[in-house]
Amino acid sequence: MSELERIERIRRRVPSIRDSRLVLGIGDDCAILRPPGATDDWLVSTDLLVEAVHFLPDTHAPSDIGHKALARGLSDIAAMGGEAKFCLISLALPDCVEDEWLDMFYEGVNRLGSETGTLLIGGDMAGAAQIVCDVVVCGSVPRDSAMRRDQARPGDAVYVSGSLGGSALGLESRTGDSWDRHLRPQPHLELGIFLRKTLGVRAAMDLSDGLSIDLLRFATESGVEIAIDQPPPCFPGASREQSLHGGEDYELVFTLSSRITVPSEAASVPLTRIGEVREGEAGRVTFLGELLQPGGWDHFRK
Repeated sequence: MSELERIERIRRRVPSIRDSRLVLGIGDDCAILRPPGATDDWLVSTDLLVEAVHFLPDTHAPSDIGHKALARGLSDIAAMGGEAKFCLISLALPDCVEDEWLDMFYEGVNRLGSETGTLLIGGDMAGAAQIVCDVVVCGSVPRDSAMRRDQARPGDAVYVSGSLGGSALGLESRTGDSWDRHLRPQPHLELGIFLRKTLGVRAAMDLSDGLSIDLLRFATESGVEIAIDQPPPCFPGASREQSLHGGEDYELVFTLSSRITVPSEAASVPLTRIGEVREGEAGRVTFLGELLQPGGWDHFRK
């Protein structure tokens, strides 16, 4: 059973909640909450970072692990056009982890938190056989303005930010700019706010597991077909395979009416049209006219 199938299985078993405080639950980059009388909606996301799955202690410095742990959650906030507010970090650590490791880990967290205005307000600690980090990140957007996975509509154009495949190339080569990109992904918070506020984008998500599998999720939630009619922009040196299926780029993919002019760059990040949204089979994604099988990262794919 794939990760998407497991999430859908959980969603079917969670009691249906009819509460005016819950705008959106399971199935997107963040849950959306609406406190009574608030003018802003709250965005809440959680991410796990697991040793030997998301990082290796021998190749990833503790400060890089701390940066990446927070960056993953902030990318979810960016994907919904939100402003970051605060985070909570829980760590499970084996006995061999020394105090210096912990200091450097939080150095990475605090540096990115300072750059993005994200306050670390708490968390939890436990012992474990390997390092596990759980990060909860909270942000906000003006009421009813969050960009969501279920808002892509037939006739929209599909865009991606930046270039793809860099993190996969870095993991393979462990050198140069691509390795830096893998170690320290940059969440596009400023770009997300621009897309929501200036362009009026309603549908977006972040690319964490790979373009092919994330477009499948995007199209499934919106009940549409997505046709990619040109190759996505590749990170220098990355292959087309890496740009389509490589994970951990943390770029944004979004859709917008084809009648709206989208700049070639915003918030110092290139924006590239790669396809269009069509009526058709929900979740179907094609690339240059052929069915695009989902590659990328799936924790439960055999």
